[in-house]
Amino acid sequence: MIKERGVSAAQAARDLDVHENVLRKWVRELASDPRQAFPGHGQMKPEPLEIEKLRREVAKLKAERDILNKGRGLLREGRDMRFAFIAKHRGIWPVAWLCEALDVSRSGFHAWLSRKPGQRSLEDEEIGAKVRASFIGSARTYGARRVWRDVLAEGIDGGLHRIERLMRAQALRARPRRRGLPKDDGQRSTIAPNTPDREFSADRPNQRWIADVTYVWTAEGWLYVAAVIDLFSRRVVGWSMKAEMTAQLVTDALVTDALVMAIWRRGKPDALLHHSDQGSQYASEPFQKLMADNGVACSMSRSGNVWDNAARESFFSSLKTERIRGKVYRTRNEARADVFDYIERFYNAVRRHSTIGYVSPIEFERQVGLA
Repeated sequence: MIKERGVSAAQAARDLDVHENVLRKWVRELASDPRQAFPGHGQMKPEPLEIEKLRREVAKLKAERDILNKGRGLLREGRDMRFAFIAKHRGIWPVAWLCEALDVSRSGFHAWLSRKPGQRSLEDEEIGAKVRASFIGSARTYGARRVWRDVLAEGIDGGLHRIERLMRAQALRARPRRRGLPKDDGQRSTIAPNTPDREFSADRPNQRWIADVTYVWTAEGWLYVAAVIDLFSRRVVGWSMKAEMTAQLVTDALVTDALVMAIWRRGKPDALLHHSDQGSQYASEPFQKLMADNGVACSMSRSGNVWDNAARESFFSSLKTERIRGKVYRTRNEARADVFDYIERFYNAVRRHSTIGYVSPIEFERQVGLA
């Protein structure tokens, strides 16, 4: 009407009951692109169509990246684990994208959804519940080997690799330790010889004890912790906690009280070696007199050499990794109660120790007839 008959836009708008601006827009589109002005049926012009196609491809690539990031390691697992991941995340991404990213078929996934679980899947579900219970019961500190020992203790057969797989499937990961390699440049002690010479073992109870002091930060200030460990069973036989270490009398009392508790618990020792670092509290006259009065021989690490007391470092590393790290204690009493709980309720009584065959120190002593 407008281009061929010469009707004005205003007249055509009135005749067709269409807004005049719409007609003028159609005229401009026809003039700019006579062949692709009106694709129709929801189709787009070539350039917008290409842009939209690229947008969809970018969205899909981003989704595949996110899928693989979230499901890292699933490509090494069986199809059941990949199908379980798809079922869990199909509300976030399209099933087709998930299947393509994880290299499985959509038909296989839908068949898996309708298939009843097999015997191994039922066993995995049962064992997985016990794996999680063991992990939670250890305050999320156990790795696969200790969890495996807990599962075996309940009479359930299963290999270590199966436990590792079930832990990965449930995202159960123990808190890692902060490890470092200290420089080994210590000098021989002039106070007492380094008798163990890095042989951290004992043939019988109360043959070798190791001791040290660490500290815990609270909102009220530092809480200092001293511990004495029997190398035979790795049991903490004596401990003490003090709020200060500024005065010499206080520091002497900290380590003295820990040794007194150990002697009270284990009885007066016979041919016992006490190994510590060269801290002033261990070299003090009251502490040396206490050891002499009880017939305890003194041994000390070389100056500045933590490897000479690595077993002691291992215990305090476990304490800080498994219980203290990430916590904020409002008071010293709160920290004292938590450290007590870790030592007496968990470490001595429950925690499986790799050095003594993955049993707890108390259970190990019970097995040899000591406890």
